[in-house]
Amino acid sequence: MSSSKSILKVVFPLLLGVALVWYSLLQISIPVLIQYFKDANYYWVFLGVSMGILSHISRAYRWLFMAEPLGYKPKFANSFMAVYSAYLINLTIPRAGEIARATILTNYENIPFDKGFGTIVAERVADTIMLLLIVLLALFLEFEFISEFFLSKFNPFALGLIGLLLTLSVVLVYYLIIKGTSKFAIKVKTFFKGLIEGALSIFKMKKKWAFIGHTIFIWVMYVAMFYVTTFALPELQNISIAAVLIGFILASFSIAATNGGIGSFPEAIVIAFLLFSMPEDASRAFGWIVWSTQTLVIIVLGGLSLIYLPIFNRKKV
Repeated sequence: MSSSKSILKVVFPLLLGVALVWYSLLQISIPVLIQYFKDANYYWVFLGVSMGILSHISRAYRWLFMAEPLGYKPKFANSFMAVYSAYLINLTIPRAGEIARATILTNYENIPFDKGFGTIVAERVADTIMLLLIVLLALFLEFEFISEFFLSKFNPFALGLIGLLLTLSVVLVYYLIIKGTSKFAIKVKTFFKGLIEGALSIFKMKKKWAFIGHTIFIWVMYVAMFYVTTFALPELQNISIAAVLIGFILASFSIAATNGGIGSFPEAIVIAFLLFSMPEDASRAFGWIVWSTQTLVIIVLGGLSLIYLPIFNRKKV
């Protein structure tokens, strides 16, 4: 049963990704998509790619602050190559990259796997908080638009029903999870307790402000990478910051749906941009340009990292 579950976890995102690629290419013909690629201003594309690389460099450096309290001083080069190797492996097997990254650090920096993996989980907590802050910022900037959108799509009775269901859900969560003693409730509480402990552990670090600074820089680069690439297509040059933020949020969540966001990434952007009346073909082409260029960098740098890791770390006689 467990082996079937493991196979399903690997195969399902891949099949979903293939299905979404097929769907996406039904919505825009390949010649039209190729023309968008040809006409794109690659100054902005390369600027976006550079920002993506800077964010990953910062991520690799940020991790050094987490290893230091454990009594380890890993090489920055190994941390950088471990980050890109993890991204490459995530393209093939979802969420396997974090395990691979911890394994690389065990092999080449002698950091025990459990400790290395624990620091990576704590990093993910910080990144989750940053993504939630971006969601809140988008809601704040576009509260009126979002509220009007829901009012136009749902009548007052439906909105009242949604409100009632949300209230009942909160009550059920309180009694079944927070006050509950079942195995499931304990597992959920343990998970959230770990998230909170991981977040608070950041403030106990010696170089906590450097860590927080790098975390902010990483996410500013992510959003900036997404934003500057919109200038590559003339049809998107009047896009609002709110549209960029909502597109970025949906695209970020789409990466978890399929292997590295294949198929899901462009379609998530289309959904977001259409809310702001952006042209559909240009939105879809933009999604493919961002996804393909960032993925190409991961394949090249991730592949080179996997090749060069054993060479860089071979013992000098």
